[in-house]
Amino acid sequence: MMLSRNWRHLCRRYSQAVNFRTSEASPSQHNDNQIGMFYTLKPEVVKQLFGQGGFPKSFQKQNKTFTETCIMVRQPALDIMECIKATDFDKPVIRYVLYGEKGSGKSLTMAHLLHYAHTEGYLIVHVPWVSEWLRRIPRHKEMANSTTREGFVDLPLDAAAWLLHFKSQNQALLKNKDLVLSKEYVWSKRENTEAGAPLSQLVEHGINRVKYACDVIDALVHEIKLLSSSKRCKTFVAVDGFNGFFYPLTRLRTPSKREVKPEEVTLAASFLELTSNDWSNGVVVVTADQLAVPDDHQESYLPKYLLYKKGFEHLDPFIPVEVGRYTEKEYISCASYYRDRLWLRGPEEVETELKFVSAGNPYRFMELCAPL
Repeated sequence: MMLSRNWRHLCRRYSQAVNFRTSEASPSQHNDNQIGMFYTLKPEVVKQLFGQGGFPKSFQKQNKTFTETCIMVRQPALDIMECIKATDFDKPVIRYVLYGEKGSGKSLTMAHLLHYAHTEGYLIVHVPWVSEWLRRIPRHKEMANSTTREGFVDLPLDAAAWLLHFKSQNQALLKNKDLVLSKEYVWSKRENTEAGAPLSQLVEHGINRVKYACDVIDALVHEIKLLSSSKRCKTFVAVDGFNGFFYPLTRLRTPSKREVKPEEVTLAASFLELTSNDWSNGVVVVTADQLAVPDDHQESYLPKYLLYKKGFEHLDPFIPVEVGRYTEKEYISCASYYRDRLWLRGPEEVETELKFVSAGNPYRFMELCAPL
């Protein structure tokens, strides 16, 4: 009873004394003074960076209800930003692995970092959710045997959709005249992309000629690593649900009903190549997420368990960054924001109960506040 009264008093005092919003809209300016506060993203930035994916569906629905997109400034994102600012970009890329229990906010931490990379002028290479390629039920998924890699399969429609996402996120940088191809790429007897052509021309070819989209992504990865290492651009690689590349089973089937393994998918091979550390002048941030694998492999949220031996060795050495539950400050700030948006109503005692029922889990708290 005493704990409940103390918590109620703390909620009342904090909500009265602290603003849950910050007017600082640039992630590069965020610091410890803004931890737990929400900042607002401009609609045009949301459309450019996340129009093709990057936000959880529940968060997108909430944004539509709130008529705004706000992200909380949290410690894991600030820690990675500080590390990036102190990075020696002449050395091989540093890999960061975001991990934590389901619903802790890994994808939104990734979104905060993507916005940071955008404001800092990085070329962004972002995979919103690996399982969309490997574990989505393939009712309308187009698959084809790769014509350039024996034993591999292409997902041309998924590849073309990703190229549109890449084009949207980097629409300004792709106009940079320094971003040109290092060699000629021959697609057929009549089609080729010449050496010295703009990188954007390669991207457009994959969008317009869907059958070559997977090969275009493979070429794009090769060129980005060269351009980044030669200091023509700095690159930010972000892959959500990265451990999905290493779960041994997929839902993909060949016409003969043979199950396709992740390492037999050309898209997987390309992005595993990009997340290796044989290039420089870049940053790699991935998430290890329980939701990226089936229920029978969710016993632990730790990277060593979710990445399997193969994935762990692929990323090693890496910097693990845990995204945890809300601190008391973050919880009260989120509750204040929900009240401001009329997402949470009722007496102050409701917040006390919700804190204990949700155990401070961000997704669970949002779910409990949602209408029936």
